[in-house]
Amino acid sequence: MKQQSLKDNLLFHRKSKGYTQDELSERTSVGVRTIQRIEKGEVQPHLQTVKLLAVGLDIEVEDLLVLDNPKEETIQRKWMLLLHASPFFGLIIPFANVLFPLFTWISKAEDNKIYDRHGRAVINFHSSLILYLIISLLLFFPFPGNNFFLTAAVFLFGIIVSIKNIFTALGSGTCYYPLSIPFLKPKKA
Repeated sequence: MKQQSLKDNLLFHRKSKGYTQDELSERTSVGVRTIQRIEKGEVQPHLQTVKLLAVGLDIEVEDLLVLDNPKEETIQRKWMLLLHASPFFGLIIPFANVLFPLFTWISKAEDNKIYDRHGRAVINFHSSLILYLIISLLLFFPFPGNNFFLTAAVFLFGIIVSIKNIFTALGSGTCYYPLSIPFLKPKKA
């Protein structure tokens, strides 16, 4: 029996085999937390993770994941890379760190909720960074000479967090941008 989504398929097959999430984790070497997040629909796992789950459940990958296009995962990774890496154009073009992800998000948000969630996170973070940089530069007037360190710290923080999120978005499909002001709020379900 094939369901519409991976989370439904995983839950159906796990329960039909009588496995708990812990038992499935032991059979597959996939973490319990990952299995929980997949079943809640919070994460889109890599194909390798789906393969491990299929082997652990003694079923075919196609029983868990129905792909209309086998290159879908590759395409999704490319869009995620574009969303999370395009802010680096801001190092060359002013405000491109917000504008490039904004245009990408506008064109892809309706296609996939993952693009929507990640796009909002990237835009919120880089909009917040611009605001923090402006504030740090304005602090030059009351504290001349000392604002250099704060401006450099904000700039470095933005680069480090952006690089880290490129790897986590491509690796696990998640992202975390601390100190973001939620200019673009998540859609209400």
